Amino acid sequence: MAMTSTSPHSGRTIRMGRMTRHNLLMGLLFISPWLIGFLILTLYPIVASAYYSLTRYDAISPPEFVGLGNYVDLFTKNPLFWQAVGNTVYYAAIAIPLNICIAIGVALLLNMEVRGRSIYRTIFFLPSIVPDIAAAMLWAWILNPQFGLANAMLKALGLPTIGWLTDPDWSKPSLILINAWAFGGSVVIFLAALQDIPRQLYEAADLDGANAWVRTRYITLPMLTPVIFFNLINGIIGAFQYFTNAYVITGGQGGPAGSTTFYSLLLYRNAFSYFKMGYASAMAWILFAAVFVMTLLLFKSSGRWVYYEGGDNN
Repeated sequence: MAMTSTSPHSGRTIRMGRMTRHNLLMGLLFISPWLIGFLILTLYPIVASAYYSLTRYDAISPPEFVGLGNYVDLFTKNPLFWQAVGNTVYYAAIAIPLNICIAIGVALLLNMEVRGRSIYRTIFFLPSIVPDIAAAMLWAWILNPQFGLANAMLKALGLPTIGWLTDPDWSKPSLILINAWAFGGSVVIFLAALQDIPRQLYEAADLDGANAWVRTRYITLPMLTPVIFFNLINGIIGAFQYFTNAYVITGGQGGPAGSTTFYSLLLYRNAFSYFKMGYASAMAWILFAAVFVMTLLLFKSSGRWVYYEGGDNN
């Protein structure tokens, strides 16, 4: 009797196991294109770069293990490394807050009930969809110190001309200006956030006699802090990987006098101009660590200044 009672149960267990394995196999089969792409195009390069960062490797000869030698050399023997770090931090410290402030200001203006508002929104958004290379070439012509439009306008106003991208003192501000030009994507995000702010808050503020500045200071900006936080994170990631405009405008040389040698540009030159793949891999991991730490610190501090409606402010 015991064997008879257990046999059907055992058979059912086997059948369920086979069905589970079949479902698992089918699921893996369906996601296999993604899995293969992830393993080959994402996971393997990450693991390989971590290994190559500990080697001297030129993509031709076999890698030679040097331990932390590349990292030590970067921090202690390479002045270009610290110049690139300084240029990148300078750019990020000015470009990110400037872009956010401009985007918020323009979003507030475009959120007003004015005639032709959709046309204005389109005009402000258009620069953000211009390809980076095309925008860099356009601005290289505008900021040309000899025949560029910017200096022509300064001359017409009787003002002294500026060296712009050929002057070490003006090269980074020029690139920051180019970045500030394409703020349309941030404006769209802020506009969407402005539409989500409850109108009852403004109505209550009006009843209390609050003026426009008070409403902006105590209602609009606090309600925008989640979006400001989002744009700040994206801005940091983008600024520390700033590359295209500097590469196109300076021809990859980082001039004048190294003033536009940004971190990603130096990493690219080490990898694909000097074929120091191990060195470049170490730089990539340092960049990852820096962005990760800064992002983590921002998330840790967000509970003090980011307001989430209807939830804990954590």
